[in-house]
Amino acid sequence: MAYDLVIVGMGSGGIVAAEFAATLGVKVAVVERGRVGGDCLWTGCVPSKALLAAAKVAHHIRTAADFGIAVAKPEIDHAAIWTRIRTVQADIAATDDDPDRFRAMGIDIIAGTARLTGPNTIDVDGRAVETHYVLLATGSRPAIPNIPGLADAGYLTSENLFELTEPPRSFVNIGGGPIAVEMVQGFTRLGIPTTLLQKGPRILPRDEPMLVDQLVTSLRDEGVDLHFDVETERVAIEGGRKVVYGTEAGVPTRWEADELLVAIGRAPNVEELGLDVLGIPTTDRGITVDGRGRTSVSNIYACGDVAGRYLFTHSAAYEGVRAIRDMFFPGKGRVNAMVPWCTFTDPELAHAGMTEAEARAEHGDAVAVWQQDLEHNDRARTDGAGGAVIVVTAKRKIVGAHILAPAAGEMIHEFALAISEGLKLDALAGYMHVYPTVATAVGQLAGNAAFERAEKLRWLVRT
Repeated sequence: MAYDLVIVGMGSGGIVAAEFAATLGVKVAVVERGRVGGDCLWTGCVPSKALLAAAKVAHHIRTAADFGIAVAKPEIDHAAIWTRIRTVQADIAATDDDPDRFRAMGIDIIAGTARLTGPNTIDVDGRAVETHYVLLATGSRPAIPNIPGLADAGYLTSENLFELTEPPRSFVNIGGGPIAVEMVQGFTRLGIPTTLLQKGPRILPRDEPMLVDQLVTSLRDEGVDLHFDVETERVAIEGGRKVVYGTEAGVPTRWEADELLVAIGRAPNVEELGLDVLGIPTTDRGITVDGRGRTSVSNIYACGDVAGRYLFTHSAAYEGVRAIRDMFFPGKGRVNAMVPWCTFTDPELAHAGMTEAEARAEHGDAVAVWQQDLEHNDRARTDGAGGAVIVVTAKRKIVGAHILAPAAGEMIHEFALAISEGLKLDALAGYMHVYPTVATAVGQLAGNAAFERAEKLRWLVRT
């Protein structure tokens, strides 16, 4: 059978793209070699957030006395937590990500491994499939560092962490990105001693440094063991425990635990796609695509992690939809949206647009930075929360926003829209924010900008 579109991979990007294509009456098939739902459901967002939800409950119990509630130390059943994680996954797999739901839309699901054999042909485990368009949405996998002894000692990644029946008694985590930071806080709150080793001078290097420093203080106050400027040299097993040898700020040292967790980043799944047959170029970040999501073969597109733009579920879905729009509608479907993101620590750290350093590199002296600390926010005070909102402007237009706060991921969308629309900061002062909410801090900050502008116009005041 010939198809209008074949999507390779049924994770975050492939699912949304397939649903969109099906609504257009397009004859579409999806090739999936594993489970429908991809990394987000099985190894990423869903299981990690279920773990963090349990960790937050334990933390609330542990700190209840701060709110005048006397409780005993939480009794944590790790096996039960891991069982709940799998229950949440199974519920989603049986409803929103149920293959039969997609088949009912008219989407053919082909089980197997896909390999390009021509611009319009794909081999799936010996079966030839013809198609007009192809969308590659094969995602990524955990990147593994080349550390002597690591493979022999064994380690966990996000791919097998949640397949355990219960976690090890202690961890050393190698890496300091979002996945690593979320997990070490979650483990620590669940009574699992965890050490994080970061190669650079700080965790979360893509985020606003001032807020990252505040988050580091908060994590350390909870007992998270963070180490920076670490060079890992080798791994060994000694006395039944796993030991990482290396240096911290140039000083030789060692760290040991019952298990290692590797979370240094992601590697795109490009190796088995047959890209070399068609001369489609790749880099270490993924498949090279143009501003419309097309590869060097104009009817073959790529989206999500495998295209290497932004490694987020929401970005993959957006890129998949834009690719379908470009394929089947007149005009061009540009993949150019500004992508916000959030690290789901507690408090959360959300990001949209440029950091201060990035803005100054591009806009120079036209940059101004506005900050509103949550110590001046009534809702944050009542909830015992800390953090801040930082907004970066260039010629008064918002070019970046960064939030460290409870539910920062919910708050950042206002700024993402403002950046996309080229709004000035004082324009947000014209919109009311519900009181009392943490988001009131956005209104306060915007109000400060408006008040400053009004002060310069005092000569217009009528008395």
